[in-house]
Amino acid sequence: MDRFMLPSGWIWTEEWMHSDSEKPKLVHFRRTLNTDKELSSFVINISADSRYRLYVNGNPVCVGPCKGDDAVWYYETVDVAEYMTSGENVIAATVLRYPTDGAYNHSVWRTKTPGLYLKGRLEFPDGTGEDITCDKQWKSRINRGTDIVSEMPYGGFLNINETAAGISELQGWTLPGYNDESWAGVKEYSGFSLPKSVSPGGLCPRPIPLMYETARKFAGVMAVRKSAHAAAEWEGMLRGGNAVTVAANTTEIVELNAGELTTGYLRLALEGGDGAEIKILCSESYAFPRENPTIFEHNPIKSDRTDWENGTLVGYTDVYTAGGFGTPESPEVYEPFWFRTFRFVRLEIAAGDKPLTVTGVDYRETGYPLEPVTTAAASDPDFAGIWDISLRSLRRCMHETYEDCPFYEQLQYAMDTRSQILFTYATAGDDRMARRTIDDFSRSQRPDGMINCCYPSYGPNIIPGFSIYYILMIHDHMMYFGDRELVRRYLPTIDGILEFFHRALDERGIVGSVGGIHIQKKYWSFIDWVDEWQAGVPKTGESGCITMESLLYIYGLMHAAELAEYAGRGGVAGEYRERAENVRKAIRKCCAGKDGLIKDSPDLEEYSQHCQAFAALTNTVTGEDAVKLMEAALDQESLAKCSVSFAFYLFRALEQTGLYHRTKPLWNSWREMLKMHLTTCVENGASGRSDCHAWGSLLLYELPAVILGVRPAEPGYKSVKVQPNLGYLDSAEGSVITPHGMVKVSVRNSDGAAISEISAPEGVKIVR
Repeated sequence: MDRFMLPSGWIWTEEWMHSDSEKPKLVHFRRTLNTDKELSSFVINISADSRYRLYVNGNPVCVGPCKGDDAVWYYETVDVAEYMTSGENVIAATVLRYPTDGAYNHSVWRTKTPGLYLKGRLEFPDGTGEDITCDKQWKSRINRGTDIVSEMPYGGFLNINETAAGISELQGWTLPGYNDESWAGVKEYSGFSLPKSVSPGGLCPRPIPLMYETARKFAGVMAVRKSAHAAAEWEGMLRGGNAVTVAANTTEIVELNAGELTTGYLRLALEGGDGAEIKILCSESYAFPRENPTIFEHNPIKSDRTDWENGTLVGYTDVYTAGGFGTPESPEVYEPFWFRTFRFVRLEIAAGDKPLTVTGVDYRETGYPLEPVTTAAASDPDFAGIWDISLRSLRRCMHETYEDCPFYEQLQYAMDTRSQILFTYATAGDDRMARRTIDDFSRSQRPDGMINCCYPSYGPNIIPGFSIYYILMIHDHMMYFGDRELVRRYLPTIDGILEFFHRALDERGIVGSVGGIHIQKKYWSFIDWVDEWQAGVPKTGESGCITMESLLYIYGLMHAAELAEYAGRGGVAGEYRERAENVRKAIRKCCAGKDGLIKDSPDLEEYSQHCQAFAALTNTVTGEDAVKLMEAALDQESLAKCSVSFAFYLFRALEQTGLYHRTKPLWNSWREMLKMHLTTCVENGASGRSDCHAWGSLLLYELPAVILGVRPAEPGYKSVKVQPNLGYLDSAEGSVITPHGMVKVSVRNSDGAAISEISAPEGVKIVR
């Protein structure tokens, strides 16, 4: 056989028509296997374009593929022997296919070749085996009863919501004994049609662990808005003690409480009720909807997240129409394909001419299997609560990538991710996600040197300053893990970024206009969500210059110099340091304003904490002048203030200038989160859009790395710096993860002097 005609392991449904390519579609695949032998293993490699869920004998096994792009397409490897039985078995998968045109899901790549890929091998104890692949023995069916729809009428980031109808013919389709004679066949792709040089033909092994899935029950009922049943009856149904029947031609509305903001696969179990319509609204919190919101102001007004009496749940809705075929022995089950983000869920059930019985509502929590081991506490009574919501935020913003937020976008942004990676190192010492993230962003680099501000992303989106956070990401990895080869691999990406800024220097020696408001300019010069700024961009004069972009350039040069030096490229390091000093001089000359403050733009008398913090961090202003600068940043109310996202860098500047003791009031944003009964950290102020943004998980770094003072003293953690900084605190203690094991620190103030007790694994070099 011609090698180009050899089976590729990829198939697609024969039902597919051209019109099916215009909208997202769910396609089911199944194959029956018969084996009477005992299995020692059944290892499967599986992938799909665009997404799949794998089942074995009705058991959900895994979801994938790990998000890639047009250059790298991943497959998962799983051993499914534990799900197999003697006799008839079924391997099944649902594939969600996104069209190649249109926005749809921004973080999911797709190619011109929709398909399911599977290759596996049954291994028997006697050493024999049997190969299994996607071939003509598979059957397929397009799910015509489910439409994948946008979460917002004017378009959204995800496009994962569903308008679905129960189809009796699909009942039990993942199980043995199901009759699939009416299903369509499949077409096989040849090796010629799927070249290995491009996606999805060139498959790569998944670089991170599979997501975990854990069965959960709702904590209880938050509110019964309209029902013939008391809250206790709904509570009993949630616990599995009884069912709830909605009478024919009636509507009931109940709001469920998960107990915390979470991510999971929702599941409803139903009996009867043909034609009943169930609206499932997932929400982060109770809030107050805006009247006539604009596209850029659609987020609700929030205060107490649990105020069900005065607020309403605002979120995204799935609509399911019951098929009426559920029985006590075999309930009708509805489970949306994609995981949902929710703290509260509102069920609005409108029964038709027949009563509908709800026998169960639960979910399987999912996320990256983060295993935090660092423990820490301090004398500030709010820190325990802040640590709790911070750690939960980090967990909820980790799936196949780091995420800005699980509810709205599920996109991996460089600024967010740099902080999230540090929080992961400090609490779990895990760099698996970080390594694939560093590679992700490198593949997004444009010819001009810029990387996408979020990636994987199906379309372009550039924030110039975010490319600098990517450099910091690699520097952090160097300090914690000392992988010199990783540094060398990505130095060309770093140099491309820095060359972009170097070419953008104007006649004054500062970075000229490289962006602006995202709807007006090629690139978006976002710095931080600040009330006084439009779309996160500082005000500029006629030149459009933003001082923060020059300061970020210096900061990138400083860290890149250390990376180049570590890689043995001292000449490059020297060049970067010379460039940095030249830009410092230019900023001092044309951006210095009143009282020695650094202006947001050389053309305007506008000031922010951001520029003062980075002037100190970049050594543009040093010594006692830097101290005065940071004191003014805290004391002068007229300065634009750093939001939650930028607090990390404000704290670093205060630490560097010896003012860390002044951080106490800066934690008020987090104290407000606790007061408003949040279970995760907000994106932007206590009334911000997203209730779960892990760039706000600041305490996960501050407590172990700064207050307890455990940080790498040199690349690869060859020595451990233990230099506690209590600031305003009376005491702190904890056990912090390092590559050498746990380092325990206890520190307290006694008569104005700090007393520290330190214990570390034998042989660990401690620098104090």
